[in-house]
Amino acid sequence: MAEKFYVTTAIDYVNAPPHIGHAYQKIVADVLARWNKLQGKEVLFVTGTDEHGKKVEESAKKTGKNPKEFVDEVSEKFKEAWKALNIKYDRFIRTTDKDHKKVVEDFIKKCNANGDIYLGEYEGLYCTGCEAYYTEKDCPDGVCQLHKRPLEKIKEETYFFRLSKYQKFLLDLYKKHPEFILPTSRRNEIINRVKEGLKDLSITRTSFDWGIPFPLDKKHITYVWFEALISYYTATREKGREKFWGKLTTHLLGKDNTWFHTVYWPAMLKSAGIELPKTIFNHGFLTFNGQKISKSLGNAISPVTLVEKYGADSVRYFCLRQFPFATGEDGDFNEIALVKRYNDELANKLGNLVSRTSALAEKYGIEKTPNTLVKKFKVKQIGKLIDNYELDKTLNEIFAFIDTCNEFIQSKKPWETHNKKVLYQLVESIREIAKLLSPFIPESAEKISKIFKTDKIKKAPILFTKIDVPAGKPNLNKSEEPKEIMEGVTTIQYADFEKLDLRVAEIQNVENIEGADKLYKLDISIGDESRTICAGIKEFYSHDDLKGKKIIVLTNLVPRKLRGIESQGMLLAASNKDHTSISLITPDIDIEAGSVVG
Repeated sequence: MAEKFYVTTAIDYVNAPPHIGHAYQKIVADVLARWNKLQGKEVLFVTGTDEHGKKVEESAKKTGKNPKEFVDEVSEKFKEAWKALNIKYDRFIRTTDKDHKKVVEDFIKKCNANGDIYLGEYEGLYCTGCEAYYTEKDCPDGVCQLHKRPLEKIKEETYFFRLSKYQKFLLDLYKKHPEFILPTSRRNEIINRVKEGLKDLSITRTSFDWGIPFPLDKKHITYVWFEALISYYTATREKGREKFWGKLTTHLLGKDNTWFHTVYWPAMLKSAGIELPKTIFNHGFLTFNGQKISKSLGNAISPVTLVEKYGADSVRYFCLRQFPFATGEDGDFNEIALVKRYNDELANKLGNLVSRTSALAEKYGIEKTPNTLVKKFKVKQIGKLIDNYELDKTLNEIFAFIDTCNEFIQSKKPWETHNKKVLYQLVESIREIAKLLSPFIPESAEKISKIFKTDKIKKAPILFTKIDVPAGKPNLNKSEEPKEIMEGVTTIQYADFEKLDLRVAEIQNVENIEGADKLYKLDISIGDESRTICAGIKEFYSHDDLKGKKIIVLTNLVPRKLRGIESQGMLLAASNKDHTSISLITPDIDIEAGSVVG
């Protein structure tokens, strides 16, 4: 029997459409699911939506829809977002699903049979945004710390769950199984709070109707946090999935969910006589300008919009590489940083390696030989890092090896030596890179694998087209503001300069253009790529002066037609004030065509 792995995400509240903060967690879960499948495990990956409660009921009323119409519509938007990000879940569970209602009813009856549910009255400060009660100690100014809105004072009849009964059980659990709460900082917070004592939990509401009727008293609605948690268990009650529950289970949750999932949830499971999950991992938020991303704060960023703009793999890569997930720290989302990582790491490093190697392998072929290069790849270390949720460090290791491969091809110069054994080592190494990148950037990894799947290799198309840095500064700190360098000189931002893709090129052929006194048609090579450019330098250089010359070319200009010829770039030259003399800008050392200038 294959080993099993079960990973869940938070089921997102449907009072508003998804944003990139929701997506962060789903991307991580998808990586863990894909990685464990790669290790030969049988995997269950569950995500979904939390669709009951007063907040949802109020949101539906504002749109003029009934709650079911509203949740059906918003739930689809979450599915669309995860599809856009290439997130391959096994079940999208909704708390309005019929099987979930049945499991919740049975769960509550088990807790009641254990003597853990009783009728009482509750009075306290309530936040509709959180769907939770708070004490004055939690919110001394009477304002929810998360939603920045005044708390309501509510008094109602309610059924209670005897949470106070499980204080010792919980403290023993945290001590005997430290892996139950990760990261460590969250565990310490919870231990200290539980030691202060636990109050019984109000688990029903009577002030609204949108929810699962409480099976012990139909005048009551089951508290959304009580029934929603049970969805993780519901997903394993499907036929054939029963064995996924228990010590194989990992829950990924935002840090604002820590208390509910590390205190309420294990106590509830213990009361119902159900095995506990292995790990509750409570990660930090993605923030924007230092604030948690949310619709209520007006700073939500749509994952679908980001994918349409930059592609799924670039968004996935940025979220996984930029932020240290394992530490539980927040990460501030920065669109300029996303583009920079894409250009520097995906395009320049990985894309360049794939392009050069495939072109040379097509031209000269490969010959099998012991691969000394791949031995430098710390594959075992990568497995350990992923198991420890250190996904940023995992990608750092993979890209360190990509750097090693780029250094290897540069030092061995197979374009000069035509060494098939060198090219074989590069091809084999790229195959391993593609396999290990497949959980992170699955679409790009699949393309790379197809290029190198046989020994008859064809030159790869451009995998990562350079992206212009976004206009403006959507998320720069004040310390990053450009400073005036010289008085009277118009300055540009560094971000503007980063838009330029300057490369070393070699002139292969020079032709006159009919009817043009100043223009040459130049055929140039930029590494393995050939282009044509038109240049107004005919008065200053002869054919012989130019053929074989290394020049600097701006490669990411929009092509334009000159005398019926499409010019695919611009060479750099310096001129005197009256333009009577021009000198081409050339590298002062012998450097390979295609090299980046910057």
